[in-house]
Amino acid sequence: MRFSESTKDLPHVVIVGGGFGGLYAVKGLAGAPVRVTVVDKHSYHMFRPLMYEVATGLLTADEVAPPLRTILRRQANVTVRLGEVTGIDAPNQIVHVEPCDLRYDYLILATGIRSNYFGNDAWKQFAPSLDSLDDADTIRGNILRAFEKAERLAACSTDAELIQAMMTFVLVGGGTVGVELAGTIAELCRMALNDEFRHIDPAMAKILLYEGTPRILPTFPEDLSKKATQHLESLGVQVRTGVKVERVDNTGIVAGGVHVPSGTVLWSAGVIASPAATWLGVETGRGGRVKVNADLSVPGLPNVFAIGDTAEVVADKRNLLGLKSGRGTMPGLAQPAMQEGRFVSKLIVAQVEGKEIQSTFSYYDKGDLAVVGRAYAVADLRFWRSAGFVAWLLWACVHIYSLIGYANRFFVLSHWAIAFLTKRRHERTYHGS
Repeated sequence: MRFSESTKDLPHVVIVGGGFGGLYAVKGLAGAPVRVTVVDKHSYHMFRPLMYEVATGLLTADEVAPPLRTILRRQANVTVRLGEVTGIDAPNQIVHVEPCDLRYDYLILATGIRSNYFGNDAWKQFAPSLDSLDDADTIRGNILRAFEKAERLAACSTDAELIQAMMTFVLVGGGTVGVELAGTIAELCRMALNDEFRHIDPAMAKILLYEGTPRILPTFPEDLSKKATQHLESLGVQVRTGVKVERVDNTGIVAGGVHVPSGTVLWSAGVIASPAATWLGVETGRGGRVKVNADLSVPGLPNVFAIGDTAEVVADKRNLLGLKSGRGTMPGLAQPAMQEGRFVSKLIVAQVEGKEIQSTFSYYDKGDLAVVGRAYAVADLRFWRSAGFVAWLLWACVHIYSLIGYANRFFVLSHWAIAFLTKRRHERTYHGS
């Protein structure tokens, strides 16, 4: 649907980023007397919580990354611009993006995060992270290719150490992504690839999970971290906490002064915000995030808002029971981004229509979930904690509900059911030898 001539004089809202925050801001502007342009360098909305399943062959890219144009096709006041933002001229209200700049009346920055290699960006070529669909394809290819190389070596050589190194998988970072990848790779080795090779036994693969802090899942309560560790170890994952990785190269890693040979190293050790603060020339907080006011606007720029992982948001929190549970910095999760997107869209609509609404953001804290393996997860809802099958059911329900589109929900649920019953992976193709 094309814009009519009458819409050209409406206030222009430019939203940079098609992630959770950006999309919820867009949807909150549906039917509002504004025209909206969504800018993203990718053509899809990436459902980040399930990207590890694409990387390990359980789901396909289409199921967790629907096209932005498809998602927004029925919202008449929205257009999508595919391109990468290179800067912002805040005094003149211009977003620099190829092939032509965009002028805005309101700007929402929902540009998200990228993996943080802590000044060692050269490591990325040896230890890919999970930032895009291309990264997921790369990781899946690296994992499957490692077994094929080990099979060839075993058929032609007796170098047991080299074969074992090829079948050693190192994950750097014990946060949610690292834990999810470790558990899924362990099950891939011990279930999905069972009886498929003749010269190697995939179940003999080593999966090593390194975390620099004293425990994995450091944002979860200590008892849940302990249970997650125990479950990973029951799957054969070797959890090594309090050990920092000092070097990564094409032979493996060096951690705690010890060289660990590995054919596949994956990075999930930390994230850093996009360069939005640099574009604006404003003060940054933790991880390069933009510091914002109580209404999520950028200080000194009342018509520019930063949300999600782009912003350092400090706000009051309420739990699922509606009780105030304190005040703090918002975590880098989907829920804060979605709530912030809704909040900013309501604020903009109220300003455009000349109305007054609550202009201080507060967070409805629904808790944290992390899947640790097949039918096992940990859940912290603040007033209730659980580890095991019940937590996994809750995790599955939340993620199915959060997926965009009934078709995607159906296909993901179907593939989960098939994988659960057959212990096989849906997507096993990769490029290269």
